[in-house]
Amino acid sequence: MANDLHCDIDRMKKYGGFVQVFAVFPYWSITCPYTGRKVQTVSREQVLRRTLGIIDFYYSQINENNDHITHCNSFGDIEAALAGGKIASLLSIEGGETLQGSLSNLRIFYRLGVRSMCLTWNYRNELADGADENITGGGLSNFGREVVAEMNRLGMLVDVSHLSDRGFWDVIEISSDPVIASHSNSRKVCGHRRNLTDEQILALKQKGGVMGINLCEDFLNPSGRATLADVIKHIEHVAGLAGEDFLGLGADFDGIDTTPEGVGGVHDIGKIFNELLKLNYSEEFIRKFAGLNFLRVFQKVCK
Repeated sequence: MANDLHCDIDRMKKYGGFVQVFAVFPYWSITCPYTGRKVQTVSREQVLRRTLGIIDFYYSQINENNDHITHCNSFGDIEAALAGGKIASLLSIEGGETLQGSLSNLRIFYRLGVRSMCLTWNYRNELADGADENITGGGLSNFGREVVAEMNRLGMLVDVSHLSDRGFWDVIEISSDPVIASHSNSRKVCGHRRNLTDEQILALKQKGGVMGINLCEDFLNPSGRATLADVIKHIEHVAGLAGEDFLGLGADFDGIDTTPEGVGGVHDIGKIFNELLKLNYSEEFIRKFAGLNFLRVFQKVCK
C-alpha cells in the first residue's frame, strides 16, 4: 500500500480515477569492477525466467490489494475498474529479448495479461537494435517484423521507446496499428539518443500514436540535472509541434534513479498540471495529457 519509492497505492488513490502501467524490466544492476559504473546484466537463459517471476509477483500484489487495484486487459476492464473506485493496472514488458526468439512466448505473455511491449531496451536483441546501437544503423530483424505483425493481430501496443532510429522507422512503416513511445522526450530540447527527433514525433502522430514525457533527468536536460521547468519545456515543444491529442505522461517512476527537483514521485505529478494551468493551458489539454490520449490509443488497439 505504501513505500518510500516513487509510486504506491496510497499516493495513486489520492488522485481518483488513476490508471497505471507497470513495466516488467527483467534486468538488475551490477557495478563494473573496471570502470565503477553501474551496468545492467542478465543472461539469455535467465531473462525469460526472471520475466515470469516478476509477472507472478505483480499478480500476487494485485491479489493482496484487490480492494484498491485491479488488473485490466481491455478498455472495458479499465472503465469497470474506475467505475468501481479502483486503480486500473496494466502490464507491459520492456525488452523483447524475453521472447527468446519465439512468437509462442509472445502469445503466452498476451494470455498472462501483457498488453504492451518495448521491442528493445537500449541494446541489440533478436528483434532490433536499441537506442545505444544507433551507430550501426540497424533496424528491425525479420523476427522483429514478425513480432510487430503478431502484436498487431493480438491487440498489443507496440512501444518504440528505447528503439534505434532505424528500428523506429521500420515500425512506423510496417505496423497496421497506432504505436506509442511510452517514455521518450524531445531530442531538439535535449539531444539524448533516447529522445525523439521532430520528424519522428510527427510520424508517430501521423500513425495515430501517443508520446509520453519521461521524467528521467538525463532526457530532460543535457546537464543531467533537471527541474520542473525542463519538464514544461519538453511538453510545450511537443505540444506546439504535434498538438494536444498526441501528448501524455510517461514518467518512468521507479524505473529511473533520480527525478527532477520538486518531483519526488507520483504524489507530485499535480505540480506539472498546475504549471500548465499557470501557462493558460486548458483543463481539456491537461486531461488529455494526464491520460485520455493514452486511453484513446489503448481503446483502439487493445479491444
